[in-house]
Amino acid sequence: MRLFSSLLFLVFFQAGTVLAQSGYFEDAYRFSRAVPTGSARIIGVGGTQWSLGGDVSNIAGNPAGLGFFRKSEASLSLGYGGWGVDTKYLAQNKSYNTNNFSLPNLSYVGASPKSELESRSFKGGAWGFSFQRIANFNTEFGYFSNEIGESSIIDFYLQDAFGIPENQIENRGLTGLAYQTYQINPITVDSEGRPISNPNTYDSFVLGFPFQDENVTQEGSANQVTFGYGANFQHKFFVGGSLGIRTVNFSSFKVYNEEFVDQPMTTSSLRESLFINGTGVNLNLGMIYKPIDYLNLGFIFQSPTWFAMNEEYEAGMTANYNNYYFEQEDVTLGREEAFSDIVISNYGLNTPLKIGGGATYFFGKKGFISADVDWVDYSAARINSNDFDEGPDNQVIRDIYTSTINYRVGGEAILDIFRIRGGYSFLGDPYANSPGFDQSTQIISGGVGVKFNSFTIDLSVFNQKFNTLYRSYQVLDDDGFNYGPITEVRNSITSGVLTFGLSF
Repeated sequence: MRLFSSLLFLVFFQAGTVLAQSGYFEDAYRFSRAVPTGSARIIGVGGTQWSLGGDVSNIAGNPAGLGFFRKSEASLSLGYGGWGVDTKYLAQNKSYNTNNFSLPNLSYVGASPKSELESRSFKGGAWGFSFQRIANFNTEFGYFSNEIGESSIIDFYLQDAFGIPENQIENRGLTGLAYQTYQINPITVDSEGRPISNPNTYDSFVLGFPFQDENVTQEGSANQVTFGYGANFQHKFFVGGSLGIRTVNFSSFKVYNEEFVDQPMTTSSLRESLFINGTGVNLNLGMIYKPIDYLNLGFIFQSPTWFAMNEEYEAGMTANYNNYYFEQEDVTLGREEAFSDIVISNYGLNTPLKIGGGATYFFGKKGFISADVDWVDYSAARINSNDFDEGPDNQVIRDIYTSTINYRVGGEAILDIFRIRGGYSFLGDPYANSPGFDQSTQIISGGVGVKFNSFTIDLSVFNQKFNTLYRSYQVLDDDGFNYGPITEVRNSITSGVLTFGLSF
């Protein structure tokens, strides 16, 4: 269990802000969020694929589209992306950039069409196998300020320690580390100077507010191996299903620092390391109907992904004092350090299901225009575990997340052997009650392709923009408002995908 999970009992959600380091509820969105993925062709048209058959992306998208294949096909995609982050804290800006290569898609489709002379309604189908990169977690962000902050993390330690007897405080997660490094200390006498046995209130001889900075580095990805089949009935009605096996690897490294002026403690540093890996399964059902030759109507149902997760967490804290004599314990303080144990725990995560539909209109052999819409309720995600009480996390999930309507639109123009594509995607803001700060996602994409007899090359480029709010810790005032440091994080991800396809 993460050392900060006790903070969940104090969670107060303000202005759509995610409270950092506060429990497992962040995983519910982090590992549920998915942007359009697949071949360069699908990415180029904005990720629309609920009604667009005949693409290897249908294996993990709408498996009914496999029923359109009349030939077998193998496909390989290569990707490269840059994740730019601009942060703003106390009106001061900082920029970061992270680049990485990836393998977005590797697919094979085995087609088994029936003869054109076949009289039965079943006209054959195709099975498919694919490997897709579902999510990328490789990024870095943080903040630095030469302005004095409006609070200190010591304020959080003091609030979290309130009511905890001194003989139990060392087991109080990060607050216990703060106690061991003398950042908070028990009040050992009452107002009349009489000793208190096993005190449960605390104060600090470090006063005032500090300069603050933090750096967060995240790494990892979510990938899915999918097996699917799609069937063709009368070249009018297509149905399919697929089984997905998803894996997650995620790591987070945080370093938070404070610097005081004219105080006994000059600097403090908090370091946290979190490693998560897990495996999950999901089911995907879809259908596509052609009421007329030039129109496809599609529908998909994607089940939750049922994850089994494992995590490892550790933290360390350092406080540097200017040879301060602490009379209460008759000790001269210099460099004081404390470290947590390595905490290993297991938990389950059920992501929300997805329901969607779409339509594609074909302009003969000159191209098409396609649109999708889907619904996801992020408040329906759930955590379960035998290692800790998941109730507070699930309550936070219900309180801070909401359902979203996502839509995509795109099109392709065909000029002899060349293809030109463009698209737009919108993913709704998943946070409830977040006025004044939009946390939706917008994606603009485009691409080109060339098709020879049995070989295709497609290239797409897309830009994804979304904003988030980040808090290093929370401190509550008398009205329950969290006035801990808040950082605006503006993300811009630009990626390119190159796909090679061979049909036979």
